[in-house]
Amino acid sequence: MIKEKVATRIYGTVKVGDRGQVVIPAEARKELDINPGDLLFVMSGRNRRGITMVKADTMREFAEKIMQGLEATEEKRPKT
Repeated sequence: MIKEKVATRIYGTVKVGDRGQVVIPAEARKELDINPGDLLFVMSGRNRRGITMVKADTMREFAEKIMQGLEATEEKRPKT
């Protein structure tokens, strides 16, 4: 399967409020299908200079695919 590479998209800047809240720009919410009540997985990179937010459902699907791949690898391994 060939996947098209997608360039990094910058949606603008946001300000952190007193309670640590940020508003995700409307264009980003629309393009990424982020809706009120959606659960987002928040993480930082190794350098700890920024954060990434991913829909929790997307992270769950990704983790499930990893586990399926591991299980398939285990099944192919010769038994000792």
